[in-house]
Amino acid sequence: MPHLLVADGNDRAGRVQHIGATGVTSAEAYARILQSFAADIRCTTLHPADPDGSLPPGTALAGFDGLVVTGSTLHVSDDTPAVHRQIALVRDALAAGLPVFGSCWGVQVAAVVAGGDAGRNPKGPEYGFSRDLAPNPAGRQHPLLAGRPDLFDAPAMHLDAVVDPPAHATVLAGNPMLVVQAIEIVHGPGIFWGTQYHPELDLDDLAAMLRLSAEDVVAAGTCPDLAAVEAYAADLCRIHHDSKTATALVARHRLGPDLLKAESRRREIGNFLRCLVRPRMAAAA
Repeated sequence: MPHLLVADGNDRAGRVQHIGATGVTSAEAYARILQSFAADIRCTTLHPADPDGSLPPGTALAGFDGLVVTGSTLHVSDDTPAVHRQIALVRDALAAGLPVFGSCWGVQVAAVVAGGDAGRNPKGPEYGFSRDLAPNPAGRQHPLLAGRPDLFDAPAMHLDAVVDPPAHATVLAGNPMLVVQAIEIVHGPGIFWGTQYHPELDLDDLAAMLRLSAEDVVAAGTCPDLAAVEAYAADLCRIHHDSKTATALVARHRLGPDLLKAESRRREIGNFLRCLVRPRMAAAA
């Protein structure tokens, strides 16, 4: 039975916002996605941004079969205890030999742990979708992106990004907005796989994130005004609930099967479980 630790990247304020928008924390939502892959997956959620968010006494990282790090409203370049605690968690997990997966915030934290740099994307944010994602030659052979076509789209909500990958990392995919959209980092005995885009987000969750960041979405030029953000979010919710009767909206927003089918949207998470978590468990048995 795989036992995964799911670390919520948000501080308390960020979690309150997320609960208000979706009814659950980022970690709880991610745990549900992980458990959708197999009935035997067990998840423990953690809030490492908090001063009291460490593992319970007597619990060791080595007792988990993997760590998953969610997105966050924080910035990894900020010199704050909430950021430092999360960097320490990922560093300790990799030192313990755990397979680690992260999307958005998670990939930025892992890059910093391994000696890279993360900050504002010089080409600007991606709100809504990362378009025209393309595996490079290494990515086309890598199990993280197994099943992905030569060009695909994915949900995205980020202002920051990995701007300088670690020297020993393998960049696997990029797009016109960002060179590092998917990456592998082997650091000590641990392995990190991650994406800047959000394979865990369903379209209704993406709509909630757009509403939460509406002013930033307008400032970035993704939508002309707040009313347009709301209309965009409402369209995504309609598509999520029944894409077959929303064909005009699907066409308007250029949503292909890689976005409409959960198994395609979540492919990287499934590949992480299949290729890193379960083999590690089998080797330890």
